[in-house]
Amino acid sequence: MALRNIRKEGDPILAKISKPVWEMTDKTKVLIEDMLETMYAANGVGLAAVQVGVLKRIVVIDVSDAGNDPIILINPEIIDKSGSQTGDEGCLSVPGKSGVVTRAAHVKVKAFNEKMEVFEIEGDDLLARAFQHEVDHLDGILYTSKVEGEIKTADD
Repeated sequence: MALRNIRKEGDPILAKISKPVWEMTDKTKVLIEDMLETMYAANGVGLAAVQVGVLKRIVVIDVSDAGNDPIILINPEIIDKSGSQTGDEGCLSVPGKSGVVTRAAHVKVKAFNEKMEVFEIEGDDLLARAFQHEVDHLDGILYTSKVEGEIKTADD
């Protein structure tokens, strides 16, 4: 496993649409392990492959307090959402900044796991926010385009 460089806001790759993954290769397995290691090292709750410079529709998420319950989503798509939540959001690609974003409070996601088996997973609150945030990355969208009001810096 290795730490990967997290691309920052302004890097043109973050605005690109990621491509689907149709088979699990050794290279993709290494990418997923590297993404998990990079996310944990940066104290994040989610990371999309595009954030480490790879245009593949892969997301890793872990919202557990202990940081030991990773969710791996390959080709994720949000198939249902309901409710509404408004709160602060940040991003490893936009360090030191945050902003208020309204998202669905509950989402259902369909994706492939590491064995390329289709599964569905549901999430509420922070997990729902993470699903939506990371899927946006796969479509070239940063949360900053959805911020209501001012984007705050760590000094604010």
